[in-house]
Amino acid sequence: MYRDRSRRGRIMLSADAPAGLVATVRQYSTTVREAGVTDRADEGRWLPRSHASLANGVSRATPGAIFALALTGGITVNPREDRTVHFGRNPGEVQVCVGEDDRQVSRRHGVLTYRRGLWWVGNLGKTPIGLPGARLLFSNEAPIPLAGGYTPLFVRGSRDREHLLELYVAGPDGGRPMPHPGDVTRPPKTWPLTPDERLVLIVLGQRYLRHEPHPQPLSRRQVADQMAELRPHAGWRLKRVEHMVADIRQRLSAAGVFGVVKEDIPEPIGNSLNHNLIRELMLTTTLVPQDLAILDERDP
Repeated sequence: MYRDRSRRGRIMLSADAPAGLVATVRQYSTTVREAGVTDRADEGRWLPRSHASLANGVSRATPGAIFALALTGGITVNPREDRTVHFGRNPGEVQVCVGEDDRQVSRRHGVLTYRRGLWWVGNLGKTPIGLPGARLLFSNEAPIPLAGGYTPLFVRGSRDREHLLELYVAGPDGGRPMPHPGDVTRPPKTWPLTPDERLVLIVLGQRYLRHEPHPQPLSRRQVADQMAELRPHAGWRLKRVEHMVADIRQRLSAAGVFGVVKEDIPEPIGNSLNHNLIRELMLTTTLVPQDLAILDERDP
């Protein structure tokens, strides 16, 4: 273990501190001195590589403070307009070293900037940064604001490697959300569907419900053909399937779901609308894998 001591823009580490962290401290201390920072509390605090995952929350901190943690350690700093925290492969150029042994990670791959009351993440590297919700942030794209609480970032490296950078932005009270271990679990909001709508959507999204790799929705013709097999006396035709799926997408769009109508998606649209529809229905548990059992049922 090691301890950090800050005094008038300096951070001193004991002899057992990791070599990469020592280089980072030297660079950061120089930056701090050049900025004229002398307030010890304003300089930030280094997090050792043994620090617990930020997914578990953080100790009480200044509201808006950011914690950044990688395998080699990390840092926490208080919010200040235009303050930056860089991360990347070269410990001499960044405050948080990520992917030190991976040459596909840039020396300065990304930056966290505090501006207008929020922390923003920007990409300075050659490979994208992965964010929650399958969002990719590319170099030269506009920075993305971080919400309060925990956010994992994934820096794409070589041979399908992904390097984790954990972030945590302290809330207004300077801590993590209050625990509620005894409260009743809040279920996700499911979307109401008629029996026919549910069956059509199960057929449409069966590849997703089976967890097939890189799934795509069935075509409208495939859905209509399978519906005719399952319900041979119900008069299922292509147009009926088209109109039903379109009505469901319109209904969800009117309720605030993005990406399920043409106005939300630039051309070429392809299967994007139905893909987003199925993802929404599964994320809300409106459709679950157990629903596939109905595909084994046939009307007499």
